[in-house]
This record gives sequence, C-alpha cells and structure tokens, in this order.
Amino acid sequence: MKTGSKPPGPREIRNRKAFKDYTVEATYEAGLALQGTEVKAIRAGNAQIDDAFVRMEKGRAILYHAHIDPYAFGTNINHNPKRPRQLLLRKPELRKLTQANLVAGLSLIPLKLYFKNGWAKISLGVCTGKKLHDKRHDLKKRTELREAQREIKGR
Repeated sequence: MKTGSKPPGPREIRNRKAFKDYTVEATYEAGLALQGTEVKAIRAGNAQIDDAFVRMEKGRAILYHAHIDPYAFGTNINHNPKRPRQLLLRKPELRKLTQANLVAGLSLIPLKLYFKNGWAKISLGVCTGKKLHDKRHDLKKRTELREAQREIKGR
C-alpha cells in the first residue's frame, strides 16, 4: 500500500432498506462507543445495519441490532456481534431526538456507518414509515426516470 493512500475496504456501510421503507425527515451525525476489535471489523467492512434501530433510554441514544462481525484476527476476547451500542451526541441533539422518539409514527433509523477523521460515525435519520402506495409511487418514478435516461442515451 502506498504512503498516504486510503486503506482497502468499503468507505461506508449503507442501510439500503431505510430509503425504501422510510421517508427521512431529518438527519444527525453521531459517534459510536465501540469496544476492542469492533473498529477493525468495521474497517474491514464486516458490519451490517439493515435491521438496526435507535431507542432513547434514560437520556441516552442506544443502537440496537447493528451486527458487527467478530474480527478475524482477534483473540478469544472478541466482542459480542449484536450488543447494544451507545451513540455519542450532544445534549441539544439528544433532547431533539427524545422529542422525536415520543411522537407517534417517527422512528430513529441508522442510514450509514462510516469513518470521519479516523472516528467511527453513524448517520441517523428521523423517519416515518412509508405505506405500500408510497413505495409503489417511488418505484414508478424510478422506472420512468430510468426509461427517460435510456431514451436520451439512445439518441
């Protein structure tokens, strides 16, 4: 690897289900409180946040069901893959997220997991669930856009 080049592996881990199943109303950036080999496992791309969600408990934001595989070269003291992880946010952001969590129909969903200046960060969305007709409408719009792009490319 050359000096100054980026390490191999994915630059970010996305939650593909989030934009399909939810309408994102606001986004927040939070840090993650990680243990031991979790950072190396995330850098290697061995993480999944498709089924994850955030719950506010006692004034803290906790990430549930985020799966970070045990690090392949770790010792017998590897981390639990599905353990709840605390999100690191400022107090005003925690207050806003607590208020959003109390509103019926709003969910706190992680959108992507990435590194910023060497620190693991997670993009958190305040979301409302989509109904079936909304999903169909989005699919129809994407199909029309794809067909229009094919027509332009064909000319």
